[in-house]
Amino acid sequence: MALDVYKDWLGIPEDVPRPVDLYSLLRLVRFNDDAEKVRGNYKKLNAHVRKYASGTYQLESQELLNELAKAMLCLTDPERKRDYDESLGRTFEDDDNLDNPTIAETLVRWGVATREQMQEARDFAERRGLEMRDAVVQMKLVDAEQATKALAAELGFPYVDLEELTPDNSVLTKVPQNLARRNTILPLFVDDNMLLVACGQEPSHELEDDLRFRFGVPMRRVIASPTSINESVVRYYTELEAVEAEVGSAEEAKADEKTTKTKTKKPVVDPGSDEAKEAAYKRNQIGKILMCWSVIVPAVIDHLVLPDRFKFFSIFGFSLSLVVTPVLMYLVWGKFFRRS
Repeated sequence: MALDVYKDWLGIPEDVPRPVDLYSLLRLVRFNDDAEKVRGNYKKLNAHVRKYASGTYQLESQELLNELAKAMLCLTDPERKRDYDESLGRTFEDDDNLDNPTIAETLVRWGVATREQMQEARDFAERRGLEMRDAVVQMKLVDAEQATKALAAELGFPYVDLEELTPDNSVLTKVPQNLARRNTILPLFVDDNMLLVACGQEPSHELEDDLRFRFGVPMRRVIASPTSINESVVRYYTELEAVEAEVGSAEEAKADEKTTKTKTKKPVVDPGSDEAKEAAYKRNQIGKILMCWSVIVPAVIDHLVLPDRFKFFSIFGFSLSLVVTPVLMYLVWGKFFRRS
């Protein structure tokens, strides 16, 4: 029976239409607006599917992991989620509030900080020349992950945990490591004709133009903590260098083998060239000398070395010459004259 990853791995019934919609894929109630719920379900499903990543179904596992990641990124991006929900028939009131909350408003709404603490954080950030995210972390009001999630909500971009996403090597090869480190970004993959890039903060227009030129598609941002981006840049670019070195070694070995085979082949010489004519002349001269010796040596042996009692048959005193000389002359002719 053919593997149905949706049914066998995710428990999605067969009667759910394929392709599975993003809410069913992440086991969510349709039109769920809780981004944390989306990320939570994605994290559980991601961990479950990864169990099959090193077995027989490695390819199917990776494809499903990519599908889950793209679903999570869509449903945690307010703008893309709205478009997707509308495609499923959801209607929005014109007065729906689409304004993004500030970091302070988000942290207060989550109940992890008070309004008074947020005012202190604003004053602290202004005095130190810090971003609000860095200020609340340095004041130890929240951890870096919570602060980054709040920043993502303020910017209106999805938040991602880079431990749960694997960038595409074909994307990494187009972005130099020093560019990624300098701008605190990690290019992930191309999805829906857009380049998905994890950013530590809102990227500059120059960076967007640079990446658009490199890939030929616009850039879509997702937010991750600067620390996780820097760690991932080191990790994945190191792995990429190892893969490229391995491929390079294999290609070099293949090239060396091909070169060796080429060197061992006899060079092809034009029969009409001066070099070929000179070689044929030398070969003929050697052949003539050897033919002479093929007559002389057996004759000398017949008369001076071979006793009469060993001459079982002879003509004019020649016995060995009658047998050896024709054989030697035939061999010399075949070797030195027939090829000329």
